[in-house]
Order: sequence, then C-alpha cells, then structure tokens
Amino acid sequence: METLDFISMAFVFMLATFIGLEVIRNVSRLLHTPLMSLTNAISAIAVVGSIIIAGEQKTTFSTILGTIAVAASVTNIVSGFLITDRMLKMFKKKETRQ
Repeated sequence: METLDFISMAFVFMLATFIGLEVIRNVSRLLHTPLMSLTNAISAIAVVGSIIIAGEQKTTFSTILGTIAVAASVTNIVSGFLITDRMLKMFKKKETRQ
C-alpha cells in the first residue's frame, strides 16, 4: 500500500511540475512581478507543509525529503523577494541633485 502512495505522489509531483512550467512560460513580462508575489505566497504554504512532513519523523526518508523541501521553499521565497525588490527599484524615479 505504501508503494502505491509513493507512486501516486510522484505522479502528482510530475504533473504539477509540467503544468507549472507551462503556466510560467506563457506569462507576459508585464505580469512577472505580481506573479512573483503570488508564487511567494504559494511557497509560504509549501514551507508550512514541508515543516509538517519533516516534523512527523515517520521515516528517515520522509524527514530528509521534508528538510530538503523546507530548504528549497525558503530559498524560493527569499530569491523571489530579492528579484521582485530589484525589479521594483528599476521603476523608481531617480532623484536629481541640485
């Protein structure tokens, strides 16, 4: 029964990966910053879920995968905020010196 659960979770992961890539690839550049904000919110949900998985400590494998998921989600959030901040700074007007 546990093998079937792993296969179904792997299938959902692969399907989500392909759908996510297609959605992101077809977004216009104008919507990039709002999309980054949305993905940061989704990554925050992923952090909570991966902390729960890592904290359950059912098996060593699930704990390791949960820890990797926490690290990947946090990295995604931090880099998303940095990229969004950099893009917003590009649109600020520069102050003129007198």
